[in-house]
Amino acid sequence: MTENFFLHKKQLFDCWASTYDWLFPSVFYQAIHKRLLEYVDLPPRANVLDLGCGTGRLLNRLAKTFPDLHGMGVDLSSQMLQVARRNNCYHPRLIFVEGKAESLFFAQEQFDAVFSTISFLHYPEPKQVFAEVTRVLKVGGKFYLVDFSVPHQEELQIKHIVGGIRLYSPNQRQFLGSCCGLKCVAHHNLLGPVLLTIFTKPLTIHLLHKHHRNNM
Repeated sequence: MTENFFLHKKQLFDCWASTYDWLFPSVFYQAIHKRLLEYVDLPPRANVLDLGCGTGRLLNRLAKTFPDLHGMGVDLSSQMLQVARRNNCYHPRLIFVEGKAESLFFAQEQFDAVFSTISFLHYPEPKQVFAEVTRVLKVGGKFYLVDFSVPHQEELQIKHIVGGIRLYSPNQRQFLGSCCGLKCVAHHNLLGPVLLTIFTKPLTIHLLHKHHRNNM
């Protein structure tokens, strides 16, 4: 992973930002968001994180559905975040900040749920992203991973697309999650090849992290 990789991705999405919500992909993603909400289960006054939040459409939809929800959106693109802040219908319940999914600046066990919607395919270090999700997720919290999937056992890397992307099978997703202590509880097909995988953080991983901190 290099800074050039992140710079390239940032520039790509910065260029899309002003027209992104009017492009076909955005319309497609909004349909996915609608289907996703059928499976979202949050506690009262939930604190949630959206990785690769883009223009903030998912968080606005979540805030409308759950009136006492608070959310943070993180994205690499400053221009996408400008659009998200301009369209933020639920400030100060929703806040949008620039950052990388591989190195989140949030506290341990800060969020009741973490969302990643059509952004995980861009991450060059998926295990590191899973590790960070595990770290910031509360015990019993859920990670909602929504992305294009492949039916094969191993990941599919597509290099000819700008910046390169990686697609993962359900088994590969489960493996990545289990490596970081997350338990896969369900897979749901949302739209075409788009798959929702729901993970939860069990008590055992919390106790292991606590033991590790106490012995440092």
